[in-house]
Amino acid sequence: MKIRSDILRIYQSLHTWAGLGAGMLLFIGFFAGALTMFKEPLDRWASSPAAVHGAPAAATGEASLDKLVTQVLDRYPAARREFTLHLERNEYATSPISWSAGEGGRELDLSARRWEAGLDASGQLQVRQALPTQLAQLIDMLHRTGGIPGSLGGEYLGIYLMGVAAVLYFLALVSGLILLLPTLVKDFFALRAGKNRKRFWLDAHNIVGITSLPFHIVISVTVIVFAFHDQFYDSLAHVVYEGRPMFGAAPGAKPVVRPLADMLPPTTLLRKVRDTAPEAEVTEVLFMGLDSPRPMVRAAVADARHLVAGPTTGFVMIDPYTGKTDTDMLPGKEDFWSSLVTPFFALHFGNYGGNLTRWIYFALGLGGAFLFYTGNLLWVEKRRKNQLRDGALPQQTRATALMASATLGVCLGSVAGSAFAIAAAKWLHAWVANANSACVTVYYAVFLASVAWAFWRGAARAAPQLLLLCALAAFAIPFATLAGWLLPQAGLWSHASGAALGVDLSGLVLGLALLYGARLSARRLRHGPADSVWSAPPRAHAEELHKLARQE
Repeated sequence: MKIRSDILRIYQSLHTWAGLGAGMLLFIGFFAGALTMFKEPLDRWASSPAAVHGAPAAATGEASLDKLVTQVLDRYPAARREFTLHLERNEYATSPISWSAGEGGRELDLSARRWEAGLDASGQLQVRQALPTQLAQLIDMLHRTGGIPGSLGGEYLGIYLMGVAAVLYFLALVSGLILLLPTLVKDFFALRAGKNRKRFWLDAHNIVGITSLPFHIVISVTVIVFAFHDQFYDSLAHVVYEGRPMFGAAPGAKPVVRPLADMLPPTTLLRKVRDTAPEAEVTEVLFMGLDSPRPMVRAAVADARHLVAGPTTGFVMIDPYTGKTDTDMLPGKEDFWSSLVTPFFALHFGNYGGNLTRWIYFALGLGGAFLFYTGNLLWVEKRRKNQLRDGALPQQTRATALMASATLGVCLGSVAGSAFAIAAAKWLHAWVANANSACVTVYYAVFLASVAWAFWRGAARAAPQLLLLCALAAFAIPFATLAGWLLPQAGLWSHASGAALGVDLSGLVLGLALLYGARLSARRLRHGPADSVWSAPPRAHAEELHKLARQE
């Protein structure tokens, strides 16, 4: 396929600047997004043994739920606003019922206390207060905001910036595809390793971009929708609904607050949910606004055969007083509009097909981070001033050096910061009053220090050091569990579940890969071409390389 060269130049510029404008923010979003595919294992890994072994009456069965809920609602009015029945127990969800006194929502609340309750052997209510880990929510916040602090109009500022970055991301995808069209067939899957490092990185960049293009188109579009959904809804309410409420009761209806004594027993509601979704597994049930005019129960139902609207499950909504069910968000039984919207959520979250899909999305997420990292490397290599035969060593431009340092500091800083934050959830738990706040502090301290180090030392010298830091951070994850197994008296712990051990194994594999990258980077630093921003051979060695180049 032939395209005029002047048109290609336009798309080349669009691809370059759109990618550079959004690349580093999207790197953080993609790397953290890959980790969010395993939010539940992360929370289970980071939950302390006190949360597991000190749980009140963790063995309370479903037959006792009616009695348990009645006692909780009678003695703890805060639970009437919102509480959750946990039908699946693990290291994170240890009690049959929990509630919090906070306002809820998607914002990260590092100090949010949770009350957990159960019945003892004699049927007496047992309640305790706990500070649950927010590790997975922290990683999710990085994924959604890129770690940019601040808020705008009640929403994280980083979410809007991520939405803008997704627009640039979409433009970079389209322009990149057009650039590849003339040589797509000839160069497809060509990975030419050799002395021309620019060609190697370009081939790797193209292979990852083309093979995962549908995934990236889906992610870019859904991120735009997620970032600006409030503005979309406001426009719909104004243009389509002409100011009428889009959700809730129809105008004219008179909602009333009904007495708690009239609420159907939880076991009855559970039976209705299971009758409505007989092939799905009910994992938890959220009760909301029981003493408000609009009470609602949302049952999370897992069914790997269908696309679902939630991060991991679909939902059955049910009125707690009448038992009337709503299947608009039930997998396989959605209404027309939900069936249109659900695929957007599902394709972004990767919540279908079970663990196989999660691992595929994990790999695609890391591939996306690689795509933006290599895009910046190509920009740097394209502007590299090569040493001419018998010529003096050229001085690289200031812009090239700064871009190399920024790329290295931001990307590797986010990797090291995330890994250290995960490890800190266990290492620092016994030493600080609030482990959640400590994890946030650790992330930003490591991230900012890495960026500063990259600019101070320069990209070449900082690269192997930061890669080694990343490797140490990844190794700190399984070592925390090993230390917990060997020295439980030190306040550490180890969980034997497959989910928790999977986090340790992933940290070990990631650490080995980063250690290998640090070794390659150190070799390139010493023996790479003297005119590269990624190498800084000793002066005597540089002169020797220069002589060899002249002899050739």
